[in-house]
Amino acid sequence: MQRTYKDELKFIERIDDHTLRIKKGFVPNMNVEGRVYANKTLEGLVYKELRTCSEKNGRGGFLPAVKQIANVASLPGIVGYSIGLPDIHSGYGFAIGNMAAFDISDPLSIVSPGGVGFDINCGIRLLRTNLTYKDIEPVKEQLAQKIYDHIPVGMGCKGMIPVNDKSLEEVLEMGMDWSIREGYSWAEDKEHCEEYGRMFTADSRLVSDKAKKRGLLQLGTLGSGNHYAEIQIVDEIYDEKAASQMGLDRLGQVCVMIHSGSRGLGH
Repeated sequence: MQRTYKDELKFIERIDDHTLRIKKGFVPNMNVEGRVYANKTLEGLVYKELRTCSEKNGRGGFLPAVKQIANVASLPGIVGYSIGLPDIHSGYGFAIGNMAAFDISDPLSIVSPGGVGFDINCGIRLLRTNLTYKDIEPVKEQLAQKIYDHIPVGMGCKGMIPVNDKSLEEVLEMGMDWSIREGYSWAEDKEHCEEYGRMFTADSRLVSDKAKKRGLLQLGTLGSGNHYAEIQIVDEIYDEKAASQMGLDRLGQVCVMIHSGSRGLGH
């Protein structure tokens, strides 16, 4: 029998300002309890997922993150708690931001190469601009349309950057040096990228031909799911020193944030 949202809440309690406890019994066969590190603001997002699922009687969409955390708590060999970090949200199996440790001396313990799903090594980039909201406000509709025109989105979308087998291998091995050579970025951008935008141990031969074939037409695409390209505005500064170091110290400053993954290449 499907529990009501009110009944579900009986299994979750706040134990301090930053931690929620998920009690055993929230889902069957939990071996340990769950812990979610979330303040009151994040708590609201966690509960919103749970409420939506309860109202739909568990049908359709992902399980709420707290349910997924509880399911992980039922896996054999788990020790301590099934833990949800502050970025917690629904995933494929594990919740995104769900952590768990397993006793390697227990012969029943699991090893999972894809607990939260696939193509999970997404990247996020914030690009600051010298523009302000006043600069773009009159043309924001046109700007949004330009983004849609030039950044393919959606499942199975094809890219606008032409590559062949050889150039795709160069992309994999050269990283940002390839994009600089081809005119898609500036050399100084490397100063703000992990490993300066290139892993020198990268070997494209280790990527299967099947994966390369899937990714051949998807360079420069955004994909689907929770991937996005957004025009954002600095509307509040919490840490003035950090903001100044990143050049994000002006209210009303326009930034571009991109979140995407490796698409079919890394699926």
